[in-house]
Amino acid sequence: MADLRNQRRMAASILKCGINAVWMDHDRVDEIAKAVIKDDIRILINGKAIKKRQAIGISSGRKKFNMKQKEKGRRRGHGSRKGAKYARLPRKERWIRTIRPIRTYLRGLRDEKKIDKSTYRLYYRKTKGGEFRNKRHLETHLISNNFLKKGEAGQ
Repeated sequence: MADLRNQRRMAASILKCGINAVWMDHDRVDEIAKAVIKDDIRILINGKAIKKRQAIGISSGRKKFNMKQKEKGRRRGHGSRKGAKYARLPRKERWIRTIRPIRTYLRGLRDEKKIDKSTYRLYYRKTKGGEFRNKRHLETHLISNNFLKKGEAGQ
């Protein structure tokens, strides 16, 4: 069989693809081997002796399905993870997600006069020290220490 590397290279540059994406008709190998310049290759491309293979990819339907699954929280197991734990969700990002609702809650209680200024400051410092896991944890702490009544806690 003839060496068609040069023809494959020229066809790839004309078709704007990689050399592995160039398809050549096996029945017309002799004709392709005689092609020496790019114009000859262009004629063969127009004559369907050389074609560009279709790119291999994921169908849009399958992609959409997978994206829906990811929105639901699926497909996030150990095998799908690339970055380290704190590259995926940095410690600071996690802290921000925890601290902002707690501080907003405390501010709301203070503004509604459900807790006084000194209690606010005390719990603000405790919050900053990381004593509370979340807003609910802070709420139960306030109720158990009689700074809040059970009914007025919710916000």
